[in-house]
Amino acid sequence: MKKKSVTSREVAQLAGVSQSAVSRCFSPNASISDKTREKVLEAARQLGYRPNTIARSLITRSSRTIAVVVSQLDNPFYALTLAKASQYFQAEGYHLLLFLVSDDGNTEGIMSEILQSQAEGILMLAASLATPFAQECVDRSIPVVMINRTVDSAGVSQVSGDNYHGGYWAARYLVAQGHARIAFLNGLPTSSTGAYRRRGFLDALAEEGVACWAEECGDYRFDKACEATRRLFAAPPYPDAIFAANDHMAIAVIETLRSEFGRRVPEDVSVIGFDDTPVASWPSYQLTTVRQPLEEMVATASRLLLEQIREGQLSPVQLTLPVVPIIRSSVRRAV
Repeated sequence: MKKKSVTSREVAQLAGVSQSAVSRCFSPNASISDKTREKVLEAARQLGYRPNTIARSLITRSSRTIAVVVSQLDNPFYALTLAKASQYFQAEGYHLLLFLVSDDGNTEGIMSEILQSQAEGILMLAASLATPFAQECVDRSIPVVMINRTVDSAGVSQVSGDNYHGGYWAARYLVAQGHARIAFLNGLPTSSTGAYRRRGFLDALAEEGVACWAEECGDYRFDKACEATRRLFAAPPYPDAIFAANDHMAIAVIETLRSEFGRRVPEDVSVIGFDDTPVASWPSYQLTTVRQPLEEMVATASRLLLEQIREGQLSPVQLTLPVVPIIRSSVRRAV
């Protein structure tokens, strides 16, 4: 037999407080004294009470949910971003709803699912989503903020790292260490992050009078980056350095070079990544990379989204945060 659900009225009676006090106790940022909160929580514990968030959303017309659109959870950078966003919004009394999209940018059905979910705003992490989707959000008056990417839409708030200067530094550093056959492993061709990293990388090479030795695309995926590495080393002359557009691909490059080609990193081939995910500092990789300000990016984007939700339509904000080179031991130093 199904156990009867405990109501807030029963909790209020046991705690000796009003029913509205129980509601305030379980409402984020609501005004309630510590003494009353303790009494309510103790009564709720004794009775096994759980707040009905669905019922509350019908009353307040606020779902307190955020839609997060992402395409690559196997990429550690996005897994970390999602974890930090979840922590931020939970502290504010919001829950995340995850929507996965394919790498080909097919968003068919995603918007209708988000609308049906009654999410109050959208946090966009998907590399494959471009301007049309973001603009549709604006046209429908849905608060939206993009993390780690940009679109050609003046109405969308965007928070990203300085991808251009990160790529620029990678090229300058490799040239300074005496490399001449420098290859670039891009992510998704349609990704704004990859485009800016590529542009900065090529601009710096041009300034140094060095041509890009070869260019491949790894779609920001481990398996695709392995395939791209095989193509780069299919026939001599081989690259003596590779700049991968993210750490996930850089690790794939190192693994493929070691296991399939017997190449040493950095003695035979130098490798630079981008993001500075935790695996980059593992002893077996010690990857030189470009650190993105992940916590600041997530906190800033989340704050902007909540401001849009709570205060209505605000002027969009486009922020580019500085990145930091992290020099480890995956690049051969100049003698």
